Amino acid sequence: MRIPKALKKGDTIGLIAASSPTPPENLQKAIDAIENLGFSVVVGETCSSRHGYLAGNDELRAHEVNEMFGNPNIDGIFCIRDGYGAHRITPLLDLELIKANPKVFAGYSDVTALHIIFNQLCDFVTYHSPMPSTEFIKPGMDEYTWNSFITQVMNTERKDYDLENAEGTEATTLVPGEATGILVGGNLTLVTASLGTPFEIDTKGKILFLEDIDEYERSVDRMLTQLKLAGKLDDAAGILLGAWTNCGAPNPEKPEDSLRLQTIFEEILVPVGKPVLMDITCGHVLPTLTLPLGKTITFNADTKKITVIE
Repeated sequence: MRIPKALKKGDTIGLIAASSPTPPENLQKAIDAIENLGFSVVVGETCSSRHGYLAGNDELRAHEVNEMFGNPNIDGIFCIRDGYGAHRITPLLDLELIKANPKVFAGYSDVTALHIIFNQLCDFVTYHSPMPSTEFIKPGMDEYTWNSFITQVMNTERKDYDLENAEGTEATTLVPGEATGILVGGNLTLVTASLGTPFEIDTKGKILFLEDIDEYERSVDRMLTQLKLAGKLDDAAGILLGAWTNCGAPNPEKPEDSLRLQTIFEEILVPVGKPVLMDITCGHVLPTLTLPLGKTITFNADTKKITVIE
């Protein structure tokens, strides 16, 4: 797996919207936030485009991804926000062009669809990270989150470092043991949506990271069950679970009609028999950790230590 060239102050960031439209009032704030990090910004047309719930039609969004990777003046690519739509552009991506021009590529949630493709088919590391028009401009954007992001994208070659939870939070052991493998995954909904497509996630011998937001517990159950039946959990060397923001019972007044997430994890993940470490500070949450998808990591679910070794 190739590691993209590290970003440095003065580099140019291509800002794109591969999924949903950007609220107009957030665009300049997002640009300012990137410039405050010391980068220049080239703003893609998709950042101000709208096609219903999409940031422009599929052809425009795919063309912009291809163009940003092919442009030698662009040093890194940040997805401005999440939403929906990245899966729709996957057949239109120029994978040979993208593979020939690996760059720092950052985003999360719906962007998981692109992370999987760039890791597996284009053979380079990408970054599961906060995004400019969402976390970058939130009042709660904290030093831990900034430091995690900046360190990852501006020091891409480093190895033998720990991925640590934010201070005051602690990971939880679900299944003890140690595991080593390439880190893959992201948003559970998008990982599951890849199944049966030409871009289906490969978890064989890998560490699978999962998180999600705004899903009923039974939806989490359904998607984990689908991954299990597809062999993706058995194939994995180990599993990391991040934040499950606003994932709960459809009717909180009738808890007997639902199952707690903890119960779902115990019933679906524990029997797989692979090491599982949960409550990683990563996902639709602040503070949040930036993860180097495609790098090799090792983790010990007993000591709750995660180390990037490549």
